[in-house]
Amino acid sequence: MTATPDCRICGGTLHEFFDFGRQPVADAFVDPAGGTEEFFHRLAVAMCTSCTMVQLLEDVPRERMFRTDYPYLSSLSTVMQEHFRSTARRLLDTELRNPDDFLVEFGSNDGIMLDTIRRAGRRHLGVEPSTGVAEAAAAQGIRVRNAFFEEETAVTVAAADGPAKVIYAANTFSHISYVDSIFRGVDALLAPDGVFVFEDPYMADVLERTSFDQIYDEHFYFFTVRSVQAMAAHHGFELVDAEWLPVHGGEIRYTVARPGVRTPSPAVGRFLEREKAARVTEPGTLARFGENVDKVRDDLRALLERCREEGRTVVGYGATAKSATLTNYCGIGPDLVSFIVDSTPAKQGRLSPGSHIPVRAPEAFADPYPDYALLFAWNHAEEIMRKEAAFGRQGSRWILYVPDVHTA
Repeated sequence: MTATPDCRICGGTLHEFFDFGRQPVADAFVDPAGGTEEFFHRLAVAMCTSCTMVQLLEDVPRERMFRTDYPYLSSLSTVMQEHFRSTARRLLDTELRNPDDFLVEFGSNDGIMLDTIRRAGRRHLGVEPSTGVAEAAAAQGIRVRNAFFEEETAVTVAAADGPAKVIYAANTFSHISYVDSIFRGVDALLAPDGVFVFEDPYMADVLERTSFDQIYDEHFYFFTVRSVQAMAAHHGFELVDAEWLPVHGGEIRYTVARPGVRTPSPAVGRFLEREKAARVTEPGTLARFGENVDKVRDDLRALLERCREEGRTVVGYGATAKSATLTNYCGIGPDLVSFIVDSTPAKQGRLSPGSHIPVRAPEAFADPYPDYALLFAWNHAEEIMRKEAAFGRQGSRWILYVPDVHTA
């Protein structure tokens, strides 16, 4: 575990603005039979006073996060399936018009985006470090390299396959602390007129919605348009487009190119003006965020404790990585939430990281329905509530905590 005294982007001074204390690896679900000691780290977040990049102060070793048994599968959500299919179709229409064009996706997971690229007959490669999900993609006929994306990997890929017209990453680039090696890899692999496209959580949305559970070990950086523009320039690239996306509670899709190759979209300037008006990087905004986090913690605990005193049953819905931050910072264990239902087989029968709440298959949700369900997967609320309409019809209530604690 590495402490970070200076900004990992520009070397500037870091201003710590919140400390979530001792936290587990967010996707390391625990075998109830024991045998493996849990790994904990200090989860504290800071902003660079120079380039404004928000980042964690401690870097958890990547091998502890992206393991062979990494349990997250992109294709399990129908919303994300459609998101990645539409993203692939858009890239095919705008960037991959030549049959010989080549796309590389790093952090390709189970290949849901690349599958559309493959079906269109375009050359493609997924670079995925977690063996299990890489094998799942390969089984679908997708070309996958089981490795971490970095300069050495990119040089090897370029030598074997030639330059990439598009390098793409979704909910991956912000996970990687060593961006210098990533950008050197992009420089080695990207075609002269190519683009590097990535989408990640938007810090302005995290601040506005107090969606603090987005902060966990895998999310090392929290991007804004201003900080991405500075990061790209620092590494010899130019931010040429930015687009807000509704997925995962609010993300931005950034498009980066070599300087002077593309005319920057007016959207970049509009985002910069909005961020300035919202005072996203000012100390007072960050301080208010911390106050709001603690209010959510106190209100949520009070509600759950009241449910327990009244004999109401509460279960969790969605054993998400981000729920680790919420449960551990708020002190929520099986005494307040009996169990969590989740559709991911690799999580079922295990315990949530740190808080040790049992994880069960979705069938347990209606056997019988609880009085309340704490919706950890709040970013999929519409999809889940539509699927579980019977839960509400029989009088039960959802508990949500973004942007504040309320029931629905």
